[in-house]
Amino acid sequence: MQTLMQFDDGAGEPRWVAVNDGVMGGRSQGGPEVKGGALHFSGVLSLANNGGFSSVRTVGRNFDVTGAQAVVLRVKGDGRTYQLRLATDARFRGITVSWGGEFATVAGQWTEVRVPLATLRPSAHGMQLQGPPMDPSKVRELGLLVGDKREGPFALEVDWIAVE
Repeated sequence: MQTLMQFDDGAGEPRWVAVNDGVMGGRSQGGPEVKGGALHFSGVLSLANNGGFSSVRTVGRNFDVTGAQAVVLRVKGDGRTYQLRLATDARFRGITVSWGGEFATVAGQWTEVRVPLATLRPSAHGMQLQGPPMDPSKVRELGLLVGDKREGPFALEVDWIAVE
């Protein structure tokens, strides 16, 4: 297993930014905070104004996951289902394509989740696509998203992210 991030404020750690449904008029709030050696992704999901998602993603670092079979994360969640999302330079009608796969969490318990790269499905702005295939050598964004159509608070901690 090769560690991609361990949230230790090291020089290679990327910056995390929030992208919520407010970009489309929604009212969800959420964001990242790196503290105590973990990424904390938390907020409140709202379905108002056709909203319903909150996400965080890396900025400023590329990842070459060539040869990897899966992304593995050590997480402590709230019992909700989250998505892991990877993006490259691929575009669909000028919009960044991202490949996503879901993982479940156990409320209040640290677990290791494995998201096989072969199960990731491409989408652009929530629209499912038939392709293109993901180029694992060109991953420029790694993200997390909650969009399970359940209003209310959410909280996910990530201890580390690796590939195997």
